[in-house]
Amino acid sequence: MIVLFTDFGSRDPYLGQVKAVLHAQAPGIPLLDLLNEVPDYNPHAGAHLLAALASQLPLPAVFFAVVDPGVGTPRDGVVLEAGGVWFVGPDNGLLSVLAGRQGQVRIWRISWRPERVSPTFHGRDIFAPIAAALARGEFPARKLVEKTRLDVEFDLADLARVIYIDHYGNAWTGLRAAAWAPGTRLRIGDSELTRAETYGEVGRGEPFWYVNSAGLAEVAVNRGNAARQLGLGVGDPVTVLRPS
Repeated sequence: MIVLFTDFGSRDPYLGQVKAVLHAQAPGIPLLDLLNEVPDYNPHAGAHLLAALASQLPLPAVFFAVVDPGVGTPRDGVVLEAGGVWFVGPDNGLLSVLAGRQGQVRIWRISWRPERVSPTFHGRDIFAPIAAALARGEFPARKLVEKTRLDVEFDLADLARVIYIDHYGNAWTGLRAAAWAPGTRLRIGDSELTRAETYGEVGRGEPFWYVNSAGLAEVAVNRGNAARQLGLGVGDPVTVLRPS
């Protein structure tokens, strides 16, 4: 299985161009669109989303993980193996949180360049062929050079910011909240929110926070749009208020 995790969106041709390469070079391998609406140009938010979501998928898998505002610059492209799962993408921090939390990983720099490569679309021309080879069970050793660590490594601590807003207007944070004590509240913007387990525990139009299916603290409004109602955006800070 090849899992796509990108900021390419669904309205533009980029995702289709990548899938065409993957279908041609790894025929018969299923493609799974995990998330193609990662916040634009934001590998930091993407790194925490990827770390939260990747562990929930069945093995084996090859992740095509591309949020790459530095495409065409001297930043490396890398292959990373963690716990039997492969990740292909830019060395800009996007893979660093899952790698650091995993512990034992192996990393390779992609040294290969095809005869024709767009300087602004390494996803299609470099990362997709490498991901296809791995999905076929072929390790492209001649195209890789092992390296000891990633060049860009984000802090492994939870990220106390909004990292994603879904189409409902729910605001995902980078905070792993499953083990928090009862009574923990969140302050975000001008609001101080209490926890509920489900939407139905609060009144219609009432904001709250809960532990979402990825284990992250998420801000929502029952049958409403939390981002619009509370004025939230990706990058907004979140404060955790522990019970006294």
